Amino acid sequence: MFKKILIHTKKSIKLIMLLVIAVFLIIGAVSYFFKPTYRVTIGGKQVGYTANKSQLQTKISEYMKNGDGNDVAFVQVEELPEYQLCLLKRDIVTNDDEIFEKIKAEGTAYYRYYAICENQEEKAYVSSFSEAENVVNSLKEKNSANMETLAISEKYETENKELVTAETAISTLYKEPAKEPVAVASTNKVTTKGTVNTNTTISKTNTNIGISLIRPVSGIITSRFSESSRIRSSRHTGLDIATSAGTPVKAAAGGTVTFAGNKGSYGKMIVITHGNGVQTYYAHCSKLYVSAGQAVGQGATIAAVGSTGNSTGPHLHLEVRVNGVAYNPQNYVY
Repeated sequence: MFKKILIHTKKSIKLIMLLVIAVFLIIGAVSYFFKPTYRVTIGGKQVGYTANKSQLQTKISEYMKNGDGNDVAFVQVEELPEYQLCLLKRDIVTNDDEIFEKIKAEGTAYYRYYAICENQEEKAYVSSFSEAENVVNSLKEKNSANMETLAISEKYETENKELVTAETAISTLYKEPAKEPVAVASTNKVTTKGTVNTNTTISKTNTNIGISLIRPVSGIITSRFSESSRIRSSRHTGLDIATSAGTPVKAAAGGTVTFAGNKGSYGKMIVITHGNGVQTYYAHCSKLYVSAGQAVGQGATIAAVGSTGNSTGPHLHLEVRVNGVAYNPQNYVY
């Protein structure tokens, strides 16, 4: 019995070895005559073969993300290639370059540029935000008559605009300021009084301020509370509402004006104190209509929207502070 089992085992081992050898021979033959390749199709139509799917797709993805230079921001491709693994004869040539050129031919390139607008009308185009910011700031330094109406807009289009240098844009946009009229006595002279807290202490919680606020202006929120930005060195302590230069700014609630004047990067600013440590700030104004120490009612016109201080276009910067700490104005209004 044992002898029969031993004979049967030997036969089984020989059979297994023969099968293993056969498998290796088949694999060797397939490897000699064929190679693993990816069939590439776009929209169900075969466009060629690639031996390295990862390398080809990385090249296509980089092209879609960055274009091929020349101010291209990105490329939109409607149909991406699909890959199917297959075995092909070794003499069949892959065509990665042809596939890539087909992707380029069918893609839509979008160009990025920055428009410098005057009264919301595009006047000049530059290639970078820093150039646009330099143009606006230079015009403010030159006291250009249109400085309060200037804004920067980031644009993406399928056709590039004729870009100019910052110097050309400044020369094109500059307008001689109006001559200052002879000063006369005024009963509505704006004076600066007291100090104002402009530290960057913020709180993302919600606290009861004990009063209801109304919207100082209507417009588009362009920068939200606590956001970081390349044009400021710390977190945003308020809310930016973009609207036309000269738009009346209304008091969000009744109180006493405790600051009215220029305050560094805030530009022309008004602070209203409402009691219980609650204050509202209104910054980047072009004109101030109230003075420090003056009592104002809710809805009273206190200023006009502008772009003074650290600003790239006409808007109102609104803050809500409690005991000097800035809270999100959207907790109470907008």
